[in-house]
Amino acid sequence: MFISEAFAQAAPAAAAGGESSLLTMLPLVLMFVVLYFVMIRPQMKRQKEHKAMVDALAKGDEVATSGGVLGKVTKVGDSYLSVEVASGVELQVQRSAVVQVLPKGTLK
Repeated sequence: MFISEAFAQAAPAAAAGGESSLLTMLPLVLMFVVLYFVMIRPQMKRQKEHKAMVDALAKGDEVATSGGVLGKVTKVGDSYLSVEVASGVELQVQRSAVVQVLPKGTLK
């Protein structure tokens, strides 16, 4: 007796809930769109620029590594570089460790 009355009262409210579920999803979708344009897209752009810079490295370039080491590229390999940090002292570093190519003549 009571159960059938409870189902009968809840039926009209369930039919109206379809529109409200769309409205509850709207802020979530908007937050994702804002997150994409504020965080994800700029990060992808930086990664693309870094990859282009690393691919363009050549012998004689002056570079700064992620560890703060400055030097001149002496040998270029597929995944490693030889960087001369002082006369007669060469370090082998990964290409991805290079964070900046310095202007020519920066290091003396």
